[in-house]
Amino acid sequence: MAGDTDTGERAAHGSARLSAELRGFREVQRLAYECAETVAAQLRPGVTEREAARMQREWLRERGVRDWFHLPFAWFGDRTAFTGFRIPLQFFPTNRKLEPGMPFILDMAPVYRGYAADIGYSGSLGLNPVQDRLMSDLRPHRALILEQVRERRPLREIYENVERLMTRQGYANRHRAYPFGVIAHKIDRVKERRWSPTAFGFGTQSLKGLASDALHGHREGWSPLWSPYHFSDHPPQPGLWAVEPHLGFRGTGAKFEEILVVTDSRDPEESAFWLDDDLPHVRRWTEEKAA
Repeated sequence: MAGDTDTGERAAHGSARLSAELRGFREVQRLAYECAETVAAQLRPGVTEREAARMQREWLRERGVRDWFHLPFAWFGDRTAFTGFRIPLQFFPTNRKLEPGMPFILDMAPVYRGYAADIGYSGSLGLNPVQDRLMSDLRPHRALILEQVRERRPLREIYENVERLMTRQGYANRHRAYPFGVIAHKIDRVKERRWSPTAFGFGTQSLKGLASDALHGHREGWSPLWSPYHFSDHPPQPGLWAVEPHLGFRGTGAKFEEILVVTDSRDPEESAFWLDDDLPHVRRWTEEKAA
């Protein structure tokens, strides 16, 4: 299986410390996806977004999560495509109830043992052919992003090329609706503390880290936010990026979100790679290809 390959070892260039760090990030990312799959299997008609978000929160807390990059989100129905979203408050879970055939997205960003992840899981309650098609059509986006990051193209240019691919596919770019229109953001280690408060749904320690990156990057000409704007007009910065291309079509949305590792290696295959290939959406595409 692809997931059996230790990408951390492959990218560590013999550095045990870096390999251990990558394994730490991979562990929390897998924990988050396990949570998403478990909660998705428990969803029933009538469950609200708030209840689904609480289910994610409780599942992760039972397994030792005490801090967050952001608290869990859940979006149902046309909210998966961010229909009518204009202000940040609209992203937070509501009392929207899940119905048969309705698409949903679960999104969570736990911090575990000082390692952070940010993932997005798309599904539906029963059959939803539109979202199934969206998920299948996300596959070339994952390949395109990796290829062009390895080519060291400016992040802004890669963003525009992803958007062009979406347009050719007949879809709307829904990550445009996120704050600053981001398709990705950097993530880092988070200092473990006995008390880890949140503010507006985001962990304060993680926000401090992102703000520090923004200040540091501003001085050096790069940004921790991957957006369509001029401040992302620079080559990929080494580090870990949580990447989330998000497709929308007539009130249905779908996305994946996972960690992309960028290094300063001159070897193309080691200069950038997805941290883990054993994730639900990747397994889905593998099964589709085999079929």
